[in-house]
This record gives sequence, C-alpha cells and structure tokens, in this order.
Amino acid sequence: MKWAFLFFALALMTSACLRKTTTAATPKPTAFGAAIVESSGGKQITAVGTSLPQPIVVQVNDEQGNAVPGALVTLSGRSGVSFDPSSGLTDSSGQFTSNIGLGGMAGRYQIMAITLSKSQKKIELKLEEIALGYQEVVGRQINDQYCDRCHNSESTPERVSNYDNLEIKPHAFAEGDTLNKLSDADLTAIITHGGPALNESPLMPPYGYTLSKSDIQAVIAYIRAVSDPPFHGPGLVYAKNQ
Repeated sequence: MKWAFLFFALALMTSACLRKTTTAATPKPTAFGAAIVESSGGKQITAVGTSLPQPIVVQVNDEQGNAVPGALVTLSGRSGVSFDPSSGLTDSSGQFTSNIGLGGMAGRYQIMAITLSKSQKKIELKLEEIALGYQEVVGRQINDQYCDRCHNSESTPERVSNYDNLEIKPHAFAEGDTLNKLSDADLTAIITHGGPALNESPLMPPYGYTLSKSDIQAVIAYIRAVSDPPFHGPGLVYAKNQ
C-alpha cells in the first residue's frame, strides 16, 4: 500500500501546482468568428490531479468555415481545473492551444471554450476529459499489459494490435452501448473464466489464474470510467461544474 499512498500524495501535490492558472490580462480580439470547433484534445484520460497528455486545440471559423485569426477564446471548468493559458487570441491558423490540468476528484470534467461573434454573442464549445482515481489507474495499467492488444484496433510504436487478426472482433473498453448492459458480475465472469462463461466469444481467454480479484475489479472500474456513453451505475460520483 506504500506506493498507493505515494501515488495520491504526488497527485495532490501536482493538483496544488496545477491550480496556479495563468492569469495574464485578457487580450482584446482583432476579429470575430461564427463558430468554434475542436481540432484536438477532447476525451483524453489522465490520473487525478495531473495534466492531460496533450493540449487541447480549438479553432474559430467564420460563416464560410474559414479560420479566423485574432479571435478571443476563453476557457472555463469546475473548481480545481487549471488552464495554461486560460484565454488568448487565435493564431494565424485560427487556433488556440492550452494545456489543461484536471482536479483531484475522479470523474468526467467538462471544459467550456467560448468565443464571441461580431454582435458579442457567446459561441460555446464543450469538451469532456476523464480523470482516473487510483483503482482506475491500476485497471488501465492492467489493460495496457493484457487487454489492449486485442481490444484496441490501433497499433502504437509500443504495441502491435492483434484486432484485425481476430475473426470475432472484441469490444473496445469505451464501447458503452454494449458494455454498459453488462453487470459487474457479468464482466467478472467473462474476465475470470473467458468468453464462453456468458456465451461470448471463445477467443476471449480466462484470466482468473493470471489476475487477482482486486486486479479484475480494477479493470472493471477502468471500463466503467472510460465508457462512452457514460456508465451510470449506483454509487458513482462524477465531477461536475460548480
């Protein structure tokens, strides 16, 4: 349990540092747009109290869909979320970039990006990010070691996906439309005894001799955390805007 304590201590210290959001004076816009869209950075996953792996990038466009340089973008979120910077003007490509730090509570965080039209009407874009608690972080580590090779169709420099080689395609862990219908007991049975335990794919091997009960619970906690659409089970707490 020593390393678990160290994890939370580090997360709390990091969270305290991240709350020092950049507070530079808000610049005056030189142009205005008609829409604000996500370029990248939505639906990222990180541990509580840490920064997102990648910055979020949003773009302001005009009525014709052309990029608008010089438009003001302002970011906001619940208490404990940090932005670096929290506001600024779009660059020559019409984009605004910010590094985001999530708070110390596990759950889903909604980030709001706002720009103004010529008539000073607010134009809003909502982004969602996910912060994992200790158990969910452990589940993610187990997923990376044992599950992701088959359940994730995309290969990385560190891992070659086996997804395309499988006749019956495994469900991605974020596939909430399917996995949300399964109870924790169902998922435990499948992970422990393999797919045939619930008349599922025989290509899903049993991990009951590889993973401990707490490991399996951690994997299920991770599956619930990353579910899209979100899993609304009893006792779950979500980070909401304040």
